[in-house]
Amino acid sequence: MVLAGYVQVYDPVNNSLGLSALFAALPLVVLFVLLGALKVKAWIASLIALAVAIVIAVFVYPMPLGLALNSGVEGALFGLFPIMFIVVNAIWIYNMTVKTGHFDVLRRSFGTVSPDQRVQAIIVAFCFGALMEALAGFGTPVAISSVMLISLGLPPMKAATVALVANTAPVAFGAMAIPITTLAQVSDVDVQDLGSMVGRQTAILAVFIPLILVYLVDGKRGFRQTWPVALLCGVVFGLTKFVVSNYISLPLTDILAALLSAAAVVAFLRVWQPGTDVVEQPSGGTPVKTPVLAGAGAGKGGTASPSGGASGAVGASDTIIDTKAEVMTAYAPYVLITAIFAIAQIPPVKDLLAKGTKLFAWPGLEGVVNAAGKPLGLTTFKIEFVASAGTLLLVAGIISIFVLKLSVGTAARTYGETLFQLRFAIATVMTVLALAYIMNASGQTSTIGKWMAGAGAAFALISPILGWIGVAVTGSDTSANALFGALQVTTAKSVGISPTLMAASNSSGGVLGKMVSPQTLAIAAAAVGLNGREGDIFRKVIGWSLGLLAFMCVLVYLQSTSVLGWMVP
Repeated sequence: MVLAGYVQVYDPVNNSLGLSALFAALPLVVLFVLLGALKVKAWIASLIALAVAIVIAVFVYPMPLGLALNSGVEGALFGLFPIMFIVVNAIWIYNMTVKTGHFDVLRRSFGTVSPDQRVQAIIVAFCFGALMEALAGFGTPVAISSVMLISLGLPPMKAATVALVANTAPVAFGAMAIPITTLAQVSDVDVQDLGSMVGRQTAILAVFIPLILVYLVDGKRGFRQTWPVALLCGVVFGLTKFVVSNYISLPLTDILAALLSAAAVVAFLRVWQPGTDVVEQPSGGTPVKTPVLAGAGAGKGGTASPSGGASGAVGASDTIIDTKAEVMTAYAPYVLITAIFAIAQIPPVKDLLAKGTKLFAWPGLEGVVNAAGKPLGLTTFKIEFVASAGTLLLVAGIISIFVLKLSVGTAARTYGETLFQLRFAIATVMTVLALAYIMNASGQTSTIGKWMAGAGAAFALISPILGWIGVAVTGSDTSANALFGALQVTTAKSVGISPTLMAASNSSGGVLGKMVSPQTLAIAAAAVGLNGREGDIFRKVIGWSLGLLAFMCVLVYLQSTSVLGWMVP
């Protein structure tokens, strides 16, 4: 039953778009001030910001209270499924490998490629993380790669920071390029043109990310000693991203880029080494140098705890040698994840799985329309019972129970422990998505976007900021594209800029908002056992997010002029 009708108004304050935008931005300002400046726990900050969004929606816009609360409930449930369903299952698989000691084996295996944690950060967070982003998205790479980095010996805070910064360049083509296909649908721009343009922008971004990662792990020394392998990884990833997105296949872009860049790193390390390996102490102390191959001190069957660093973290005294069978078993869960997600993308299989997807109008929101009288996309709720990344991860986890030779009872208890571990992250993500849905349904987000669109020809300079805001609020490049894609194209046409460029910049700018999204911060904090310290993580990454965003803004502006206009398809 329709609770009431509501037609969005974008300038409710004195018919002024600028004044209205000030009020519309209040929930975001409150959220980021509480997180970054006042160090309030993420779930509390999100709850306060949610209350502010409800007040603005009801008393400023004015949206009926029942509709505002109803849209918030829809957003909260979307945060629970599919988003946290994905994260819970990803962390569950990790926790099972910890229970059996196989994650120590996996960590030692990475050490055979290079004992240097700066190099390991590139392989795990950037290459493997990109593969997970390509296959699953929705926080999966942050959850998995951050705990892998802890098991390799990085302190929890550093592991979370590295994982978040690494999860940027691959995001636009994540989950088999769903952000790009969504952008094409809402913007009415050719999907291949959009993919090509985004590939040309994020390929440049990808060159710098591995260099930033080695700096995060070991500061200036890390940059100075490992820049050759970091640069190689970034260049191979970027070139592959450009070629595949422009000439081969959009869904395969990040998959091939991740695999080829990882292969390039492994091959390069056969003929070049940093000289002095850096291995972080489990306590998070000063990095120490070791000239020998490092492994784990805990021995087989040791554990790596996401709540306090790795017991059995990399150490110079380790001489454990794992059998091939043990190494294969350790890799098995992640091979299963990759294989299951790849099989799920085969057209006949994908069509079969899609039959389990249900679309329905969210009860009570049928009367919510935009200023043009068109229903909002958020009024339709989609449940992917089988095709969801969370379901596929659950299948991989169930198979892993038997591969890891874990009892069903122990696996079930581990799942319960995982839910308890992620309880605050679940609350935060549900609250943030409720906030995002209320802002979207009431028109607050569109007010901000339309106000920024009034910049005229200078809009090209700030266009990526819209995407950044969209991802910072929703935690999803797909959602940000659905939110602002059409607005970007409309504005581009009105000021005489390429619609393809502006739509693409929404996605490319959006990837840089991923690391500061409260949703993603909550996932990272929960994965590494830093619940309640999301604000500390936020302060670690906000500078990188804004700095890279500024770079993207300049790049897009130059692409809108004769300087780099030749890059636009």
